[in-house]
Amino acid sequence: MSTTTEILTTVADQWRDAVDAHDPERVASNFTDDAIFQGLHPYTVGPQGVATYYAAQPLGMTATYKILESKQLTDDLILGYLTVDFAFTDRPTKTVNLSLLLKKTADAWLINHYQVSLLP
Repeated sequence: MSTTTEILTTVADQWRDAVDAHDPERVASNFTDDAIFQGLHPYTVGPQGVATYYAAQPLGMTATYKILESKQLTDDLILGYLTVDFAFTDRPTKTVNLSLLLKKTADAWLINHYQVSLLP
């Protein structure tokens, strides 16, 4: 059985790899059908909103994350709190806090809630 941090790392790695590859559909495949997504623009619900958000991100943007906290809330829910550095080719890196709620589905752990906040 995987630990909470191992599960969170697996999902965050899949998300990061898709972000780094600028593959919006692959980013979106890491989210549940009813996922609430709050990036730095108005929120959306579901994978299509996630794909649209990441399609608008600049080519060359990459993400580097660090897990600060993880907590298993129930057998099928994990809460994660991360810091993420989004690096760009033409502007300074943007550091954000990221809260994730992962939900265990029949096939995998997926992101059910994604909330970004800027650091002061």
